[in-house]
Amino acid sequence: MTKANNKHLPTESLKAFATVCDLGSFTLAGKQLNRTQPAISLQIQKLETSLNHTLFQRDKGNLTLTPSGETLLGYAKRILALHEELHAEFDDKSLSGQLRLGIPSEFATTLLPSIISEFANDHPNITLDVTCDLSTHLLSAMKRHHYDLILALHDDGDEAGEGLIKHEELVWVGKDKKALNMQQALPLVVAPEGCIYRHRGSQILRENNIAWRIAYTIPDLSGIQAAIEAGLGITVLTKNTVPKNLHILSAQKYGLPNLGKIGISLLSKNRSQAVQKLIQYIQHNI
Repeated sequence: MTKANNKHLPTESLKAFATVCDLGSFTLAGKQLNRTQPAISLQIQKLETSLNHTLFQRDKGNLTLTPSGETLLGYAKRILALHEELHAEFDDKSLSGQLRLGIPSEFATTLLPSIISEFANDHPNITLDVTCDLSTHLLSAMKRHHYDLILALHDDGDEAGEGLIKHEELVWVGKDKKALNMQQALPLVVAPEGCIYRHRGSQILRENNIAWRIAYTIPDLSGIQAAIEAGLGITVLTKNTVPKNLHILSAQKYGLPNLGKIGISLLSKNRSQAVQKLIQYIQHNI
């Protein structure tokens, strides 16, 4: 054969060659690779031209590898294996391991169901280990290093630094839209001390000289929701975490003070690809 100038060996051609070797037929290789038999033959010819060596002995329809073909087959399998390994390294579905996520309970209740189903479907080899707690606890020096990623709330959004992803409006939430009895101390259903919602609500009421009392304390949103449904009081939540069967109480309509906004951040020292993917999912859904 004449000396070739092109030494480029496309992986598609190497795959066609390896498939022909495995199946012993250009036609069968074409069917498996969704190509025509002439297209497979052309790829083999280009390989032979590029290498300046005959790869197959053709005898009455039978294919036999030449010594050069045997040599190429060994290299082709190694190259194709490395090619698949390379794709697997950057393939989202190949990501694996365990991610420890710290998140406030109200976001776990409203955000995680949609996140978990979508994220788990796209990344079946990643296990999410979720801890629900107050942001102040998640961010404490004793605990924050336990998590790969923390979704946290900040009374002052500037405290979040570069981790800040948005500001969220706080709202008053109650069982129904009936007028509140503002002549009595407002009953509050809240999380324990350290909760940003509790602090903001009580602070704003105090500043506006509105009487209030803690009627019920419970750390998770499901408990707060049950207490409000039972008519024990009202609470403070971010606008996008209000359960469907509860109602936002208009500050203007009911004579309640405006609660302002808080900051929401995603904080992590783990820069792994898996963590970055989880961050993308949360940012898309929050």
